[in-house]
Amino acid sequence: MLKGLIGRATPVADLKDGLDASVERTRIISHRVANATLPGGGTTGAFADLLAEAGAEDVDLEVEMVALADEQLRFDATAVLLQKIYAQVRSSVRER
Repeated sequence: MLKGLIGRATPVADLKDGLDASVERTRIISHRVANATLPGGGTTGAFADLLAEAGAEDVDLEVEMVALADEQLRFDATAVLLQKIYAQVRSSVRER
């Protein structure tokens, strides 16, 4: 019965997918910031060649930190929405 309340056809699945995507975007941004602090931008060898072929530009730490803060806000807002849905489910279960 609870599966119908929090299954794949509910907003819970979308919110969980949003949290997962946010975590992945945060990981990517963090990786760029970490590599930017290494000598040469953290790009040496074959990886540097791949970036050069892809036309990668220098990492702007200010832009990356703003993107990281934005992603944190998105994650927090999504987590709050998910908490509210779970609270509603708990409330409905208690009422029965």
